[in-house]
Amino acid sequence: MNKILLITGVSSGLGRAFATAALDAGHTVVGTVRKEADAAAFTVLHPEHAHARILDVTDDAEVRAAVDEVEQSVGPIDVLVANAGYGLEGTFEETPLSDLRAQFDVNVFGAAATVHAVLPHMRARRRGHVLAVSSMGGLASFPGVSAYCGSKYALEGILEAIGKEVAPFNIHVTAIEPGSFRTDWAGRSMIRTPRTIPDYDDLFEPIRAARQQASGRQLGDPARAAAAVLHILDTPNPPAHLVLGSDALRLIRAGRNAVDHDLNIWEDLARSTDFPQESTTSG
Repeated sequence: MNKILLITGVSSGLGRAFATAALDAGHTVVGTVRKEADAAAFTVLHPEHAHARILDVTDDAEVRAAVDEVEQSVGPIDVLVANAGYGLEGTFEETPLSDLRAQFDVNVFGAAATVHAVLPHMRARRRGHVLAVSSMGGLASFPGVSAYCGSKYALEGILEAIGKEVAPFNIHVTAIEPGSFRTDWAGRSMIRTPRTIPDYDDLFEPIRAARQQASGRQLGDPARAAAAVLHILDTPNPPAHLVLGSDALRLIRAGRNAVDHDLNIWEDLARSTDFPQESTTSG
């Protein structure tokens, strides 16, 4: 069945791949962009089924108005893909707090605003699928991208809770956790904080250099990621977590194993903080 998808951030990267694949499959896509030129480039992909909207996801009122307008002029939104976001690279101590807040404003609150706007419509219809692009960095953190990973961890927690809240209304919620894909994420879409503290040179300089050198040669194919997303849209029980990429699988599993290691090593100390259980005797 053809669906109406709202996808934020379709000018490039995974958002563009998702939108293109959905259009090719016969779906209707409303794609949000920040510039008029990007809007024009998107609508020519399919004169009838591609609809562009200029949107700043950090403007809550604008997001709400845009979703309501799409519902009225295009039709009921069956699927939301909250994709808009960007990467921020830098050690935590070198990252200005204003940059950290800006990262959360887009990656967390921008996605949250979009989900917040579509839920009343989906809940009224008792159907829908909400997806948001997190990252393997939302389930396993890495040095040099603390702000980015923090924003994705926050998004993961929000999505997981929402999924449990809206399940009775036949609304599915999926966090998409991509690994490294051949997009502009590590290139023009990455903001890099200036280096100011030499103490971090030995740790961070090789990380920054490796990421820049790998840009354009990543393992992940955006078209295959889009096919995977379309696949779960047609399943009756889509996953709450959709990990994409062999590197993501490997790194997320390593991160989970590290958590399990701490749980096992420190289990007795964790249990020691409970109130002692009162013993009961029978007379």
